[in-house]
Amino acid sequence: MSAVLFANLPVRDLDRSKTFFTALGFTLFGMADDMASVVINEQAQVMLLTEPTFATYAGTEVADATKSTQVILVVGVENPAQVDELFDKALAAGGAAVGELRNDGYRYQRGFTDLDGHHWEALCLVTPAA
Repeated sequence: MSAVLFANLPVRDLDRSKTFFTALGFTLFGMADDMASVVINEQAQVMLLTEPTFATYAGTEVADATKSTQVILVVGVENPAQVDELFDKALAAGGAAVGELRNDGYRYQRGFTDLDGHHWEALCLVTPAA
């Protein structure tokens, strides 16, 4: 079975969030007044939904990502330089650093939050030298 993953995130200000994710180098697809899709790759997209729209799907109270973490979204890239590039773009666009650089010989990883406080990680899996 071939499948595409759509993760849905509530956002307070859709235009501000669209600006943030395009500054990271992602393209947007399927935009409407209350939602837009951030294309990660052909198999994964992150749907940005305004909080009222998100609430209609969730059926429960919308969590405040600045106060708790329900999910960590990880974007896998090809090399450590791309991890640093994505991390630097996120900070330049208004995101905040999360945690410390992880470089244990198997992974190179840096975390940041988006403008609504959702936790993201840029990750490169490193093949150890033989």
